[in-house]
Amino acid sequence: MAELQNVGKVVRNSVVDTVRGTGEVFDAVEETVSSSLVTVLRATGGSRAALAGAISDVARGALHGAAETGGDLGAAARGTVIGALRGTRGVSGAALETIGIAVAQLVRAAAELGRDPGAAARSAAEGALLGAKRVGMNALDAVAAAAGGAVEGAAGADSDIGLAARSAVEGAIWGAKDLGVDANEVAVAAASGALGAAQRIGAAAQREVAGALTAAIAGVPLAAKLAS
Repeated sequence: MAELQNVGKVVRNSVVDTVRGTGEVFDAVEETVSSSLVTVLRATGGSRAALAGAISDVARGALHGAAETGGDLGAAARGTVIGALRGTRGVSGAALETIGIAVAQLVRAAAELGRDPGAAARSAAEGALLGAKRVGMNALDAVAAAAGGAVEGAAGADSDIGLAARSAVEGAIWGAKDLGVDANEVAVAAASGALGAAQRIGAAAQREVAGALTAAIAGVPLAAKLAS
């Protein structure tokens, strides 16, 4: 299991203490992730160079902390993505990078912890859509970045990338239905993000993800929509 870096350890410990004190995972993770990223980025002058490492460490620490308390990792994944978007709001143009990195690390951390990477991808994609509404970014771009991050995270963990892609699309659809937005548009955007990430990884990954997205997901038929 990969070791957490210093900021990741701080976040893990904070999540553990807060969850044990309140029993609430989602709020504990969202607030801890947001405030931790604000602190790190303030210390580094909002450097884009420091952004990726900070998001990665904080996301991994949050999931490890939630796991240590036996908390709901789905709630932790949603809270992490939303908190990351809030915490990096002051860095211009960072939202899509934030989502992609956070989701990739959540999927990897879930695999390392022996948990279900698909469940992490599903909840993280849902969190991306909810977080996009909170910070005023384009929802379709948000779910595309989340699904792409899920595929990259699964590939990095030697996990099932087809499952990660399908789970991320499903989470995006759930989020769309909760918010009352067009689930078909959201599903296509998420699927396109997953396929784009797979294409960057290689031909075999692209075939695997494309195959995983041929059947309907959460009642949304994707094959015809992606072909159109």
